[in-house]
Amino acid sequence: MSPIKDLDIIYQVLNEDGTFSAGDTIIGTVTFTLTKGTKLKSLFVKAKGDARVHWSEGTGDNKQSYSAHKRYFKVKEYLLEENGEGNNLQEGEHHFKFSLRIPHEDMPPSFKGANGSIIYALEAKVSRSWRWPSTARKELNLVSKSFPYIDQALCPQSGSVNKDVGVFSKGEVQMSASVNRKACSPGDTLSVFAQINNSSSKQIKPKFSLEQKTVYRAGGSTHNGLETLFKMVCDPIEPDTEETASCSVTVPDTAIYSLHNCDILSVEYQIKVYLDISFAVDPEVVFPLVIVPPSFPGFCEDVETYPTDAMGAPSGNDFPAAGFPIGVYPVPSGSDACAYPTPQPTQQTNITNGYNDQGPQNPTQYGFTDAVIMPPSVQYPSPAVPPQYEQGQGSPS
Repeated sequence: MSPIKDLDIIYQVLNEDGTFSAGDTIIGTVTFTLTKGTKLKSLFVKAKGDARVHWSEGTGDNKQSYSAHKRYFKVKEYLLEENGEGNNLQEGEHHFKFSLRIPHEDMPPSFKGANGSIIYALEAKVSRSWRWPSTARKELNLVSKSFPYIDQALCPQSGSVNKDVGVFSKGEVQMSASVNRKACSPGDTLSVFAQINNSSSKQIKPKFSLEQKTVYRAGGSTHNGLETLFKMVCDPIEPDTEETASCSVTVPDTAIYSLHNCDILSVEYQIKVYLDISFAVDPEVVFPLVIVPPSFPGFCEDVETYPTDAMGAPSGNDFPAAGFPIGVYPVPSGSDACAYPTPQPTQQTNITNGYNDQGPQNPTQYGFTDAVIMPPSVQYPSPAVPPQYEQGQGSPS
């Protein structure tokens, strides 16, 4: 029976939410109890970060498995140097302090999904000669410092679409849609508007949804997962009718943060405004959305108004866009699924991309068109280097 009992890792929490970021220093203590005097070969603690994906396709002889692994960092510190003759420790409790620094590099946040994960962890190992080592492990919650267009978080987006209703009817429908944010945090509420002109002979039904798309990559293949986090269906719009529908979209508190800076997996979000038309392809306008931690540097909620000319209809289209009123955005209330605000004057919209982006646009490799707009680099202060300790006195070198 091993004389090593209650091996544990205790570390200091730097942030109120218990998270770490690249460049942070992890300060803690490895503790254990010896039931008798023991010779230990070595004692070390390490921090590491790994991303893994795995999935299978097909059945029987045609079944094929895909997997990929990426290591982001590993730092290691010996608290008792390796000694073939053994380090003599007395019976009782023992405490060894350590200090490990997470590299100041661009790393994705912690993540666990159906077919992959990104895990950051602390591990401690106590070794004895000719014995199985004793180990302890604790996971760390790491958040990324890199998010697309976070500097434009409070900028609105808009877009328009015109479409014939198909061969089984006549006429066309026009829709201008807008959303008041490009980025938000879990628990936030977004305002989404859609002005619809139903010039067809069919009844149409406006719908709003918030979707999460997860993409796993390995060996040149991809595996996609799509989950609808929110959906609202409005009252039907009759033929030859023009109405403006709106709804408030609340991001679930359990929503994970957007993940774009990992080679083998990504997590993206989109708000979709579309029209349900029977026996026809549903016209839609899609807005990319970035979900970030509430305490993300530079991400603020103190802007209450937006310029009234921020949204617009496409060039050559006299159909007015669903603009936002001056002041705080209204949020529909009560049992009604939709509300109908008065549209405001707007500017021209980029109909090619489907929404009016107020900043530069770059294509993304992760699935949603124009979903990633990288912000200017932001410099973050490096944490203070913790004090050093004497080796052999329960502290790191």
